[in-house]
Amino acid sequence: MRKVTITGFIFRICSCLAFLFFAAGCVDFNIRNLNSSGKNIICFGDSLTAGYGAEPSRSYPVILAGLTSFNVINAGLSAEDTRGALRRLKTDVLDREPVMVIVEFGGNDLLSKIPFEETVKNMREIIDNIQESGAMAAVVDISVDLLMEEYGQAFRSLCREKGAIFIRGVMDGIITDPSLKSDYLHPNSYGYRIMAHRIYRAVMPYLNRNLIARDIAAGRPR
Repeated sequence: MRKVTITGFIFRICSCLAFLFFAAGCVDFNIRNLNSSGKNIICFGDSLTAGYGAEPSRSYPVILAGLTSFNVINAGLSAEDTRGALRRLKTDVLDREPVMVIVEFGGNDLLSKIPFEETVKNMREIIDNIQESGAMAAVVDISVDLLMEEYGQAFRSLCREKGAIFIRGVMDGIITDPSLKSDYLHPNSYGYRIMAHRIYRAVMPYLNRNLIARDIAAGRPR
């Protein structure tokens, strides 16, 4: 019988764990509602979600729709802050059968001088309501370096606490590149395409896991 050294045994265990990790699509199983039965991805945000600065067909939700098998609804509203988001959360998001809600807010709170603590409180309430509806919540980080750094850190901590997906660095390299912007804040069609692909890469493992769970529940082979 061939001897297995302790080093070799540990290597095999690590290899198996690595395989399971990547086979699962690098999914963080602490994310709530991975088995959501919703139908739509709702992109819930301000002008960056609405697609300000580009044709409607070039907004990031429209591009995202071409990358996934789920229906994607653009619930972005220009100039929206977290106060307004809470007011329209039920009708624009929760009543539309979400499997996942991609939340992007904070910029207008800063511009409107809404107290930082209130913004974090509002985001907490938004995430809580989304998760209580049975959908996955994903939060888009629009901070870049020191710009909105405090918001990015707070939202990341909130996602960790709540079991929500944190999508970091979505605006990296866009906000500083005039060729990717329509004005000093908003992307153009090229910038929105980059945003869409970054968001897709972040949420794809969770959507794939959801589809696998649906197939297993329906008795469909994978």
